[in-house]
Order: sequence, then structure tokens, then C-alpha cells
Amino acid sequence: MIIVMSPAASAQSIDDVIGKIRAAGLSEHVSRGTERTIIGAVGDERSLQPSMFEMMPGVERALRVLKDYRIVSREVQPDNTVVHVRGLAIGGAAVQVIAGPCAVETAPQMQQAARLVREGGARLLRAGAFKPRTSPYSFQGLGVVGLDYLQEAARQQGLPVVSELMDIRLLDTFLEYDIDVIEIGARNMQNTDLLKEVGRINKPVILKRGLSATVSEWLMAAEYIAIGGNHNIIFCERGVRSFDPAARNTLDVTAIPLLKRETHLPVIVDPSHAGGKAWLVPALSCAALAAGADGLMLEVHPDPAQAWCDGDQALDGAAFGSLMAQLRPLAQVLGRSLA
Repeated sequence: MIIVMSPAASAQSIDDVIGKIRAAGLSEHVSRGTERTIIGAVGDERSLQPSMFEMMPGVERALRVLKDYRIVSREVQPDNTVVHVRGLAIGGAAVQVIAGPCAVETAPQMQQAARLVREGGARLLRAGAFKPRTSPYSFQGLGVVGLDYLQEAARQQGLPVVSELMDIRLLDTFLEYDIDVIEIGARNMQNTDLLKEVGRINKPVILKRGLSATVSEWLMAAEYIAIGGNHNIIFCERGVRSFDPAARNTLDVTAIPLLKRETHLPVIVDPSHAGGKAWLVPALSCAALAAGADGLMLEVHPDPAQAWCDGDQALDGAAFGSLMAQLRPLAQVLGRSLA
């Protein structure tokens, strides 16, 4: 059972709920978020009734647990969660676009990319300083110096930054460089130690779907983050591995409305990694918006032919501008706006 405390709940009210749970022979798990405290009753909940708690001071609501993922479930919170990043809302009426190169390469490259991103109309800048690659001989990223280049370029254009965290040992470095949104990549979706660590901080987290992960496994990965108290989670569909090699991955458009039904958290889509080819990105982007996505994560590079990684799927400045012009009227038809 989940007991959601009101924002104004006192410490005594929380202790009283914990005492009632223990008196029934169950244990508790307390998740303290920035706005609410959520208490989970762990054990056989058949002896408990929601009414036992809903009459107690400080309790907003209580409900039985019907799924393994609890905090991220829409049953716990029927209304959509909006994640805020330096004044930008992800999950609201506006569709947010996150754009930038696959990897930080040089300081001038990042400065050019940041300018293209801002001029094209995107509101957040993404780039990887640490790159998980299939081959150990491929470019692995610049490391910490890449974070420096990323932040400097972003500051010049007034953009928040998104970058992928691969290693628990680098979390303090990401916090030191004030990375606005921490991305957990597909290869780390079920790295539970990493998920627990980002659950303890108050930073938005983009959780990408694993290469072959089910929607349920994806939701439970988010639960690892939420159970630590960090509820600023954004799901990112990036395509799954399938039998067909025609595209890099198969974009699971079905997952978007499925997630919107199951969770109150925002859902964005990465059509660049799904298609693997720049010419596929516009069609996949339109499909994502039509299916209800709250945002897009696009690869944009000043010169894709010279990119150090994933140049085939990156848009140049002209193609990016054209795509944004295509998406604006589509967003309006869907009752939304392109931020």
C-alpha cells in the first residue's frame, strides 16, 4: 500500500502513519520528495484498508499497490507531472526540443552547435562528454574537458544542458559542472546502483529505454530513481532492437501512449537513435508528436560528414531548421505548442 502525505504533513503525522504500518506487522519505506513524502507499506497488505490511513492527519490519500512500480504509477498520481529545467517545463502544454551533437568534439564545434540549436528554436542543448561505444576502438568522448566545452557553449547561448552519466564515480563531477539534466543511457537503464545514486539528488533525469527492455522493466527502472526521493524523471523512447536491420533501431511508437496511460511522468522520444539515418528523423519526429510525446531529443551537428560519431543520424543546421518549421503547425493541430 502507498500512503501519500500532504505537502503540509508534520513529522508527527508521518511517524503516526509509520506506527500504524508497523502495528499491522508490515515494514515501511519512506520516500521524501521535494513536495511530498510517500510512505510504502511493505509486506502483505491484505490486512490494511485505505480508509485506515485516509482519516489520519496529514494523509492526502492511500491506495493499494496493484503494480510493481508504485511511485511512478498514474494510480498514485493521476495528474501529469511537469518537470522543470531552469524555467522550462517538460510535460506541459509545450513540446520541448533537446538538440545538439552526439559528442563534444572541440570547443569551436560545440559553440557552432549551440548557436544552431538556439537559432533553430530548441531550448536545451545536449552532447556527450562520455560516450558508451560498442567498439573499444571508437571515440569514447573527451571526458571532463568535454563538460567544460559543453557548459561554455551553452552559457554563451543561454541554454540548459543535458549530458549522459555512465559512472557513479562521476556523479559529483556532473554536479560540480552543474549539468542541468542527467541522462541515463540505454545501456545503463538497468544499472541499479547508478539509478539509486541519481535518485538521491534533486536533478532532472532522462531515463532512456534499454535496447531490449519491456515497458514494465523500463517503468521499474524509473521506480529505482523515484524511491530515492527524486521524482524529476523523464522517460525517453529511443527505439528497441528488433529482427529488422533496415533501421538502426525500431521506434516503438506504441510505447508512448502506453507510458502516458501507466505513468504521470513526461515522455520524450529520440528519433535520431531510432532511425540511425538523418532522412528518417523528420517522419519519426512527426509520429512521436502525434502519439503524444512531450518532447524530442535530436542530434544536430554543424557538419555531420565530419562528426566523430553518429554523423549519419545527425541533422545539419538547414535540416534542423526545416524540421522545426514542420513540427510547429503539427504541434498546434494537436493542441500544443513547440517551445
